[in-house]
Amino acid sequence: MELSKNYLPNEVEANWYQHWLDKGYFNSVPDEREPYTIVIPPPNVTGVLHMGHALNNTIQDILIRRARMHGKNACWVPGTDHASIATEAKVVAMLRERGIAKSSLTRDEFLGYAWEWKEKYGGIILQQLKKLGCSLDWNRTSFTMDDDYYQSVIKIFVQLHQKGSIYRGKRMINWDVRAKTALSDEEVIRKETKQKLYHIRYQLVNADNTPLKAIGEKAESPNNSPLGDGGIIIATVRPETIMGDTAICVHPDDERYNHLHGKFAIVPLVNRLIPIITDEYVTMDFGTGALKVTPAHDMNDNQLGQKHNLEVIDIFNDDGTLGEAAQIFVGVERFEARKKIVQQLEAENFLVKIEDYTSEVGYSERTDTVVEPRLSLQWWIKMKDISSPALKAVIPARAGTDGEEEIKFYPPKFKNTYRHWMENIRDWCISRQLWWGHRIPAWYDEDGNVYVAESLEALHAAHPETAKLPLRQDDDCLDTWFSSWLWPFEVFKGFSNPGNADIKYYYPTNTLVTAPEIIFFWVARMIMAGFEYMGEKPFSEVYFTGIVRDKLGRKMSKQLGNSPDLLGLIDQYGADAVRFGIMVSSPAGNDLMFDESALEQGRNFNNKLWNALKLVRGWRSRIEATPTLVQSIESISSTTDASLPDHLSTLIAHHTPVPPHHFAMDWFTNRMNQVKSEVDGLMKQFRLSEALKTVYSLIWDDFCSWYLEWVKPGFEQPVEAAVYHTTVEFFEEMMQLLHPFMPFITEEIFHLLNEQPVDLCVKQVDAFQPPVQKVLEQGELLKKVITSLRDARNKNQVKPKDTIRLHIQTASPAAYHAIENILSKQVNAASVSFTNVLVANTIVVAVENDKFYIESEKELDSATLKNDLLKDLQHQQLFLLSVQKKLGNERFVQNAKPEVIELERKKQADAENRIRTIEESLAGLN
Repeated sequence: MELSKNYLPNEVEANWYQHWLDKGYFNSVPDEREPYTIVIPPPNVTGVLHMGHALNNTIQDILIRRARMHGKNACWVPGTDHASIATEAKVVAMLRERGIAKSSLTRDEFLGYAWEWKEKYGGIILQQLKKLGCSLDWNRTSFTMDDDYYQSVIKIFVQLHQKGSIYRGKRMINWDVRAKTALSDEEVIRKETKQKLYHIRYQLVNADNTPLKAIGEKAESPNNSPLGDGGIIIATVRPETIMGDTAICVHPDDERYNHLHGKFAIVPLVNRLIPIITDEYVTMDFGTGALKVTPAHDMNDNQLGQKHNLEVIDIFNDDGTLGEAAQIFVGVERFEARKKIVQQLEAENFLVKIEDYTSEVGYSERTDTVVEPRLSLQWWIKMKDISSPALKAVIPARAGTDGEEEIKFYPPKFKNTYRHWMENIRDWCISRQLWWGHRIPAWYDEDGNVYVAESLEALHAAHPETAKLPLRQDDDCLDTWFSSWLWPFEVFKGFSNPGNADIKYYYPTNTLVTAPEIIFFWVARMIMAGFEYMGEKPFSEVYFTGIVRDKLGRKMSKQLGNSPDLLGLIDQYGADAVRFGIMVSSPAGNDLMFDESALEQGRNFNNKLWNALKLVRGWRSRIEATPTLVQSIESISSTTDASLPDHLSTLIAHHTPVPPHHFAMDWFTNRMNQVKSEVDGLMKQFRLSEALKTVYSLIWDDFCSWYLEWVKPGFEQPVEAAVYHTTVEFFEEMMQLLHPFMPFITEEIFHLLNEQPVDLCVKQVDAFQPPVQKVLEQGELLKKVITSLRDARNKNQVKPKDTIRLHIQTASPAAYHAIENILSKQVNAASVSFTNVLVANTIVVAVENDKFYIESEKELDSATLKNDLLKDLQHQQLFLLSVQKKLGNERFVQNAKPEVIELERKKQADAENRIRTIEESLAGLN
């Protein structure tokens, strides 16, 4: 089969994914193997694949593929979330295009359109995950409004209500004026926003409404003001809410306002009399130190209002327009009303001044609309009732110290965030003013009595008297997170079908991969639900990904236009290159600065693998089966004659070099085992990016740049059969190591290397042996010597094709006999000899404790060589001084880790050796 010049991912990826599906490799059923289970964070049915999804799902796929290859029964459950707010907005937009208003439809009619939309568009993102190579068990696809799932959500609501953990009450909530629904605190995104701070004068009066001559802040207005000086100045960013003011509050210790305690003020424009109260909540040095209190439209003001028994005046409609209670500008949108009110305040001389001001403003996560704090009658869960086991599972706190966690966080820094939220947990507003979702199972009679049951039939059965009453079901649906907190067990029907085979086998799941911004939305609540309904944790580990940002550090978003077309990138670079680019840029738990150059690196890596494949396959026609003198060498893992096999000791005694491929194969075997060990450790710590870089370095550097160069035959020369077959085995092992990260190209190369009895996707990983350190050290020495000699040749303009004679001055010549042939081949040395003395008129190179003298037929430029040596000597002396200074610093030596100190000492010894070598070389030139 003729291979293409470059790897063509588009021709490979679809074929292999379909092959894996046809073989059923991703499907899982309970058996005798150890399960490894991941449930996908269900994307919204409105979603399309973006960079955040790519990162999250690539990580999950790496973990699940690795588990599958290690003999575990890997089960990755896909599914989608119904996403009440986002989906309802999509359906309303679709209806608008058809000329239909939601208000003209009954609930059932609207839900008919919603299901139509869901069936047409709701699974797009799952299909897109296939292009990324995600090995999900598609037979297990779940949806948060599947029938069984729906009934489980309703039943849990009823149980919590019966337990007394769910209640209905009027409290301050976050209101989305565009979606016209309540939001939880976690659904509000705080953004630094440029605003204006408006200073407004309120007239001061006595209890009998007579003007009070007093001062707050001196009025910056003409002396002919109708209010004169009898005013108190309030600074606010929300002048549109003054019509809801029911008090002015000052700090009791603020001397500026002592004489105003118990007095009154008049709200501008609406002329309402309000008291001046005192409370330590007020910050004296913010604004004017006087605070307008609007209990219906600010969370903190509401608490003040309850404390001081203030009137509550709600001036807004559901859509953010001013309502009848505002008295002025009724029906005007709130921000448009702000402009009109400011104009009127200025016209009537109430506006003192306007300042630029920046502060955090809450925006709806779903609609990006400024959130309106609002008093509203909603359904709530008492979170403290069910939160304790979830806190202990992550923060055990045994006997005052942290014990072994049931659930481990990676990185562990997120434990502090979790602890803070759980220890300060507030009740959860679970009702949403939407039709798409799980409808609240509560009914009201004409007297306002509330009945909660799983269905109307269940209600009548429990309360027969209700059968004759006209009942109305609550119009609201439940918060989307109230359904997704059941996800880890209800995807296996653990609540709807307790004790079934799947839930007993797959639950608790192993690893959850998610973003830290939903640690409260979802992670904490799933842990609570797991303990509450399954009696145990939902998962053992949580890996928190970073946020994908652009090169400027900005979070990717549609609004900024900095989110790339992921499917377009897959078409351009291939899924493997995209996966590589994402993972190589993604340090554990830290944000990913996305740069398309990382994808180019992934594509280059693909081509490097492809070129290595073509090189190795090209050896097939040149295989020579003739045995060589030392084919039976068992090991050259030691450099001392006493520990070498007899025949190898004989070779060394007669200065017969070991054939290069034997050391190369032995070294790469050990290097492979070393990398397998490192990768295993990194994966257990969820340091996936580092694991990928380790495999990348093994392939690009050790295999392609070194091993293949050491074993490849000369031009038109034969290659030993043992070399070819061993090299193919190495290649196959590397593809197995790389497969979880880059599944498509590895499967393709695996099958192009050999006729395979099994697909790489399910090929089981063999146990690896501990690497032999002496062989690894010899390999590193060889690479270092080759690099140093090549650099020296290049620096002294000795061309690669020019042959040299190499003389080695070393205390242990035996260490070089095993690598002598490779060394001479790589530096084009006609001969290699050992010496105990300085060789004059040569290029001298120091590597660790050894010296190498390069003797060239080309006449050396002594003056240039001497000048270069002097420069190098000066550099080494300065470097040595800096190292000695560091080691002479007692604070550094006392505080630094032992390995850091050891590294500095090695730097000192290397510099000293290099200085001695340079000085000897200079002496030889004189």
